[in-house]
Formats: sequence, structure tokens, C-alpha cells
Amino acid sequence: MLELTHASVEFAAAGGPRVRAVDDVSLTIPAGTFVVVIGTNGSGKSTLLGSIAGTVRLTGGSIRLAGHEITAWTQHARAALIGRVFQDPRAGTAGSLTVLENLAVAACRGRPAGLGWATTAALRAEAAARLARIVPGLEARLDQPIGSLSGGQRQIVTLVMATWHRPELLLLDEHTAALDPAAADRVVQATARLIREERLTALMVTHSLAQAASLGDRLILIHRGRVELDVDGPAKRRLTADDLAARFDRLRRDDQLDDAAAQTLAEAYV
Repeated sequence: MLELTHASVEFAAAGGPRVRAVDDVSLTIPAGTFVVVIGTNGSGKSTLLGSIAGTVRLTGGSIRLAGHEITAWTQHARAALIGRVFQDPRAGTAGSLTVLENLAVAACRGRPAGLGWATTAALRAEAAARLARIVPGLEARLDQPIGSLSGGQRQIVTLVMATWHRPELLLLDEHTAALDPAAADRVVQATARLIREERLTALMVTHSLAQAASLGDRLILIHRGRVELDVDGPAKRRLTADDLAARFDRLRRDDQLDDAAAQTLAEAYV
């Protein structure tokens, strides 16, 4: 289970006031839940994920994961519990290593340094089986440099690496945003299959309203650092991409009205 209690992240804007990218967010996400997170640009959704992963420090509140109070843990310490896939397919892999060697890096997490023990026949067989289950045919490329794969194929390998030891939480930070539509669809389908089969707890940030409507057990919409919408169950299943687009339009109109009112007020006191 993931628990955020009054989580806040505050930044000092250059030449301006302090900005709360995450503003007093409290969430409880039961184990085995697939949560999709959406929001406008600058809404704080990626900052929220970063605060959970440990790349961004909370300025207020706390985080618990799988019974552990991890608020003060480093990113490295949290990696024992958290798997993460980034937007850039190159971010989670070593381009100079083969597919098998990259998978060995994931498999030997927590063991003494060195890959000799890992690149065995047993590891090769398990790596091939895991890749074949997600994308049949990819297992034939174990001995190729991972840099020779397409972006979509590389993300699939990164996904397998991130979940090799079944993390308590899988974080997916717009992990299809850099891919072409066909590759993005393949990666999304592979992601959904892996989460479902392994019964993983996952948070996936996406800019795609179609993905947000069709994927996951629960949807959270972040706006100006706050939770604007949180739906699951039948309400989540009834949501369409058009519903979400309409809500985004309302938020943008409200923002414009708020900005116009603030400008009018400021001018009145000049």
C-alpha cells in the first residue's frame, strides 16, 4: 500500500513567489491497484511521481510504502521497493551492453558487483521467457546491443528490468510520450498485460486522454498541485476521452478567469 499524507513540494520561482507544485495531497493506494495520473502541463503530476521516487524532496507531509516510512529515504534506498520507467527509452538502460547484460543488471540488484554469475544459461532462459511473454520475438535479440533496438522495444526491456524483482510500486512517467503512435500502443498494451499478470501496484503518468480513459483501475487528475478528480470502479469505467477533454477545457477556462480577475485586482491597486 502507498500512503501520501498532506504531501507538499514547494519551489522558489525565479524572481517571483514560492510555488507549490504539489499542494497538500493525501492519497491511499491499496496494493495491486493500477492508477493512471493525468494533468495539464505544469500541473505537478511528474513532481508528484518524483517525490514518491525520491528524486524530489517533500517540503511537507509524509510517504509510506509497504509499511515503511520512506519520506527521508534516498532515491537509492527507495529503489529496493520501487521500479521506474522514464519517458526517454535510453534512461533506464545501458546502451553499450546487450539486452541480456542489461537484464542481468536488473537481476543482480542487491548482489555483489559483477555480471559473470548472472549471464548464465539459467538467466538467459528466464530472460527469454519474460521477454517472449510480453513481446514474442524480442527474446531472439538477447545478444544484440540494446542501443540497436527501437525505442518501443527498448522500453519493453526497461519495463521487464523495472519489474524483475516484483517491486512494491511501479512508477511509469509518461513512458510512451517519446514513441510513435504504433510503438506507444504496443508498449501500453505490454504494460497493462504485465501489471495485470503480476498484480502490480502501479502509478502511470500519461498525457494521452485515450490511455487515461481505457487503462487502470483508478484515475487521478492533478491540477495546480492538487487532486481535482479521483475516480475508480464503475465511475472510472464509464469515463471516456471526451469526458476528460471536456473537464480539461473547463479547467483551462477557470484558469483564464482566475488570471483575468487577478490582473484586474492588481491594476485596481496601481
